[in-house]
Amino acid sequence: MTADLCEVVITALDAGWLVDFTRRLVEDRLAASAQVTEPVRSIYRWQDEVVDRTEARAMVRTRVRLVPLLVARLAREHPYEGPGIIAVPIISTSPTYKDWLLSQTSDAGGNID
Repeated sequence: MTADLCEVVITALDAGWLVDFTRRLVEDRLAASAQVTEPVRSIYRWQDEVVDRTEARAMVRTRVRLVPLLVARLAREHPYEGPGIIAVPIISTSPTYKDWLLSQTSDAGGNID
């Protein structure tokens, strides 16, 4: 079980913004890697209207204890009023990948801005 690892999913209207944001997460060791894909079609209710539009989606691999830092940074920097972000546990991976992911992320668990 790799309960200390997760994948964080983030959406944004602008793929370029999302690439820049996730690159900074990797540079700051808040994430080991990120994959950004576009287009994804998002359908959701916002302010009593059903929205159907194209967005970009990032899948970010990190430590569970770094998720609150990612959420806080996203709240400060994301152009949406209520950005979509979810964290999903990684329940299994190879020992080599787990070691790499841990080596690429901060073990500080709270003091990275």
